[in-house]
This record gives sequence, structure tokens and C-alpha cells, in this order.
Amino acid sequence: MRILGIDPGTGILGFGVIDVQKGKPVLVDAGVIRTPAHEDDVVRLQTIYDELTDIITQTQPTHMAVEKLFFARNVTTAMTVAQARGVVLLCGSQNSLEIAEYTPLQIKMAITGYGRADKKQIQEMVRIHLGLTEVPKPDDCADALAAALTHAQSRKI
Repeated sequence: MRILGIDPGTGILGFGVIDVQKGKPVLVDAGVIRTPAHEDDVVRLQTIYDELTDIITQTQPTHMAVEKLFFARNVTTAMTVAQARGVVLLCGSQNSLEIAEYTPLQIKMAITGYGRADKKQIQEMVRIHLGLTEVPKPDDCADALAAALTHAQSRKI
């Protein structure tokens, strides 16, 4: 099973692709899609769509795990991230991926066993789960890999 994890964002969208081989996760690819803040939203969303389509074409995942939104304060940020999430979900659907969504709490629990884990704890556990020598950078990349790992774990159950 090959899983594409996504940490949605408009300025920086994290992605991480893992294979699950004999029950063990293996890193395939990871990184971020960046869009300049001064660009119109339409251009930024098109960039996300185009680059994510390229990633899917190159890595050929069968599943997509997307982090759900959780914003308590900034409505404007929530709206732009929601637009990016919509593009991600559309892209996954158009490429016939099995799509799953996970809350930040679900991801933290799956990766660290603790629902209030901080970014550093998540990054370190992603590093350990994937047997990496360094923590994936930036945070958005590690968060996307955490979403993919969460999906891998949920498929075992």
C-alpha cells in the first residue's frame, strides 16, 4: 500500500509518501508545495493542484490521508486552508485515491500515544517510525508524514 499524506495549507502544503511493506512504513518521498503570499488565491490553488497532480503521477499512491482543519481563532486563515483542502480532496478523487481524513488529535494519538503532543514530539516520532537519521523538515512535511503513518496504522486495525 502506498499512502500520500497531506498537511493542507495555502502558503505551504506538506506532503509525504510512504509505502507499507510487510507492515512496516518506508519513506518514498516528502516535501512541501509553496505558493507566494502575493499571488491571487486562484493562482495559488491552481499551483497546489498542478504540483499535487505531478506528485501523484510520479509516486502513484493508492491512498490519501488528509489532516482535517482545526482552527479556533483565525477565520480568514481557516477559510484559505479550507480552500486548499478542497483542492487536495478534488485532486485525490480525480486520481481515484482512497481518501481518509484525520483530526490533529487522531494523528497525535496514533503517532505519539498522547493527544496533546507538541510539534517536536510528533517530528521525533515520525523520524523513529520511518527509521530516519534526521527529523523531516519543515514541520508541514513531518505533519504530512504523520497523517500517512496514521492511515497506515488505521488500516492494520
